[in-house]
Amino acid sequence: MLDPNYTDVTEFILMGLTSRQELQILFFVVFLIVYVITLVGNLGMIMLISVSPQLQSPMYFFLSHLSFVDVWFSSNVTPKLLENLLSKTKTISYIGCLIQCFFFIALVHVEVYILAVMAFDRFMAICKPLLYGSKMSRTVCIWLISVPYIYGFFISLISTLWTYGLYFCGNFEVNHFYCADPPLIKIACGGIHIKEYTMIVIAGINFTYSLSVVLISYTFIVIAILRMRSAEGRKKAFSTCGSHLTAVTMFYGTLIFMYLRRPTEESVEQGKMVAVFYTTIIPMLNPMIYSLRNKDVKEATNKAINRSCFVK
Repeated sequence: MLDPNYTDVTEFILMGLTSRQELQILFFVVFLIVYVITLVGNLGMIMLISVSPQLQSPMYFFLSHLSFVDVWFSSNVTPKLLENLLSKTKTISYIGCLIQCFFFIALVHVEVYILAVMAFDRFMAICKPLLYGSKMSRTVCIWLISVPYIYGFFISLISTLWTYGLYFCGNFEVNHFYCADPPLIKIACGGIHIKEYTMIVIAGINFTYSLSVVLISYTFIVIAILRMRSAEGRKKAFSTCGSHLTAVTMFYGTLIFMYLRRPTEESVEQGKMVAVFYTTIIPMLNPMIYSLRNKDVKEATNKAINRSCFVK
């Protein structure tokens, strides 16, 4: 039997980033610009990889999927954030909240495992160059990229069902700008413990496992690079790996800060600030990180621009 104090939920109120009207207008402009840059950058990266012959290697195949996930990751949060910055009600339906939680958890898991797959790809390219072409065939690449999607959405379905198991007693104000598990747990009055511990356990297992793949891969990569006799070869290897390591550090660091701690008033408030970074800023920065330090991407971009100008 349910506690008589439990209340049927039809919608939540998203408290957002600030209640100050003048800052809300400023935030709307800033996040709109960031969102447009994110869409242009990531969709541009996907199109560039699809049309450029020199970007048909496994590394860029995985990078195109990282950009694809970043587009959906940002689109799951930012449009509702922009809407609420201009709205007085700032509500989200209960079903809409669960859907947002589902896609957020799914895309987080897909992204962390794509980053792990990209680390494994760099390991094969640098440590096993003679076997790289045969071992990283098109079929293998498709299999490697399919597993994160299937696993990520499966785990998210289970996690969202546990979120559905939370009960509320009249407080529907979510101290966040999107529906996330920690602030929902904070305002719930039933079903809290199983959701809280499963969230920490699932996040801990998946972040640890995927991060272990990255760390083990880069341990062997660093050893292989240090053994290279060519300074040019070492520089090129560090260049391609540096972009990926930057993306890994930013994404894992912010997620671990938010999801591997028990939800408290202080952690939820801090997590809200950190969430701005990984839901809006990182998806915008990833195409820049991989393009600004990558000679192949620069050359492909110049060729694509030249072809476009020639056609015109």
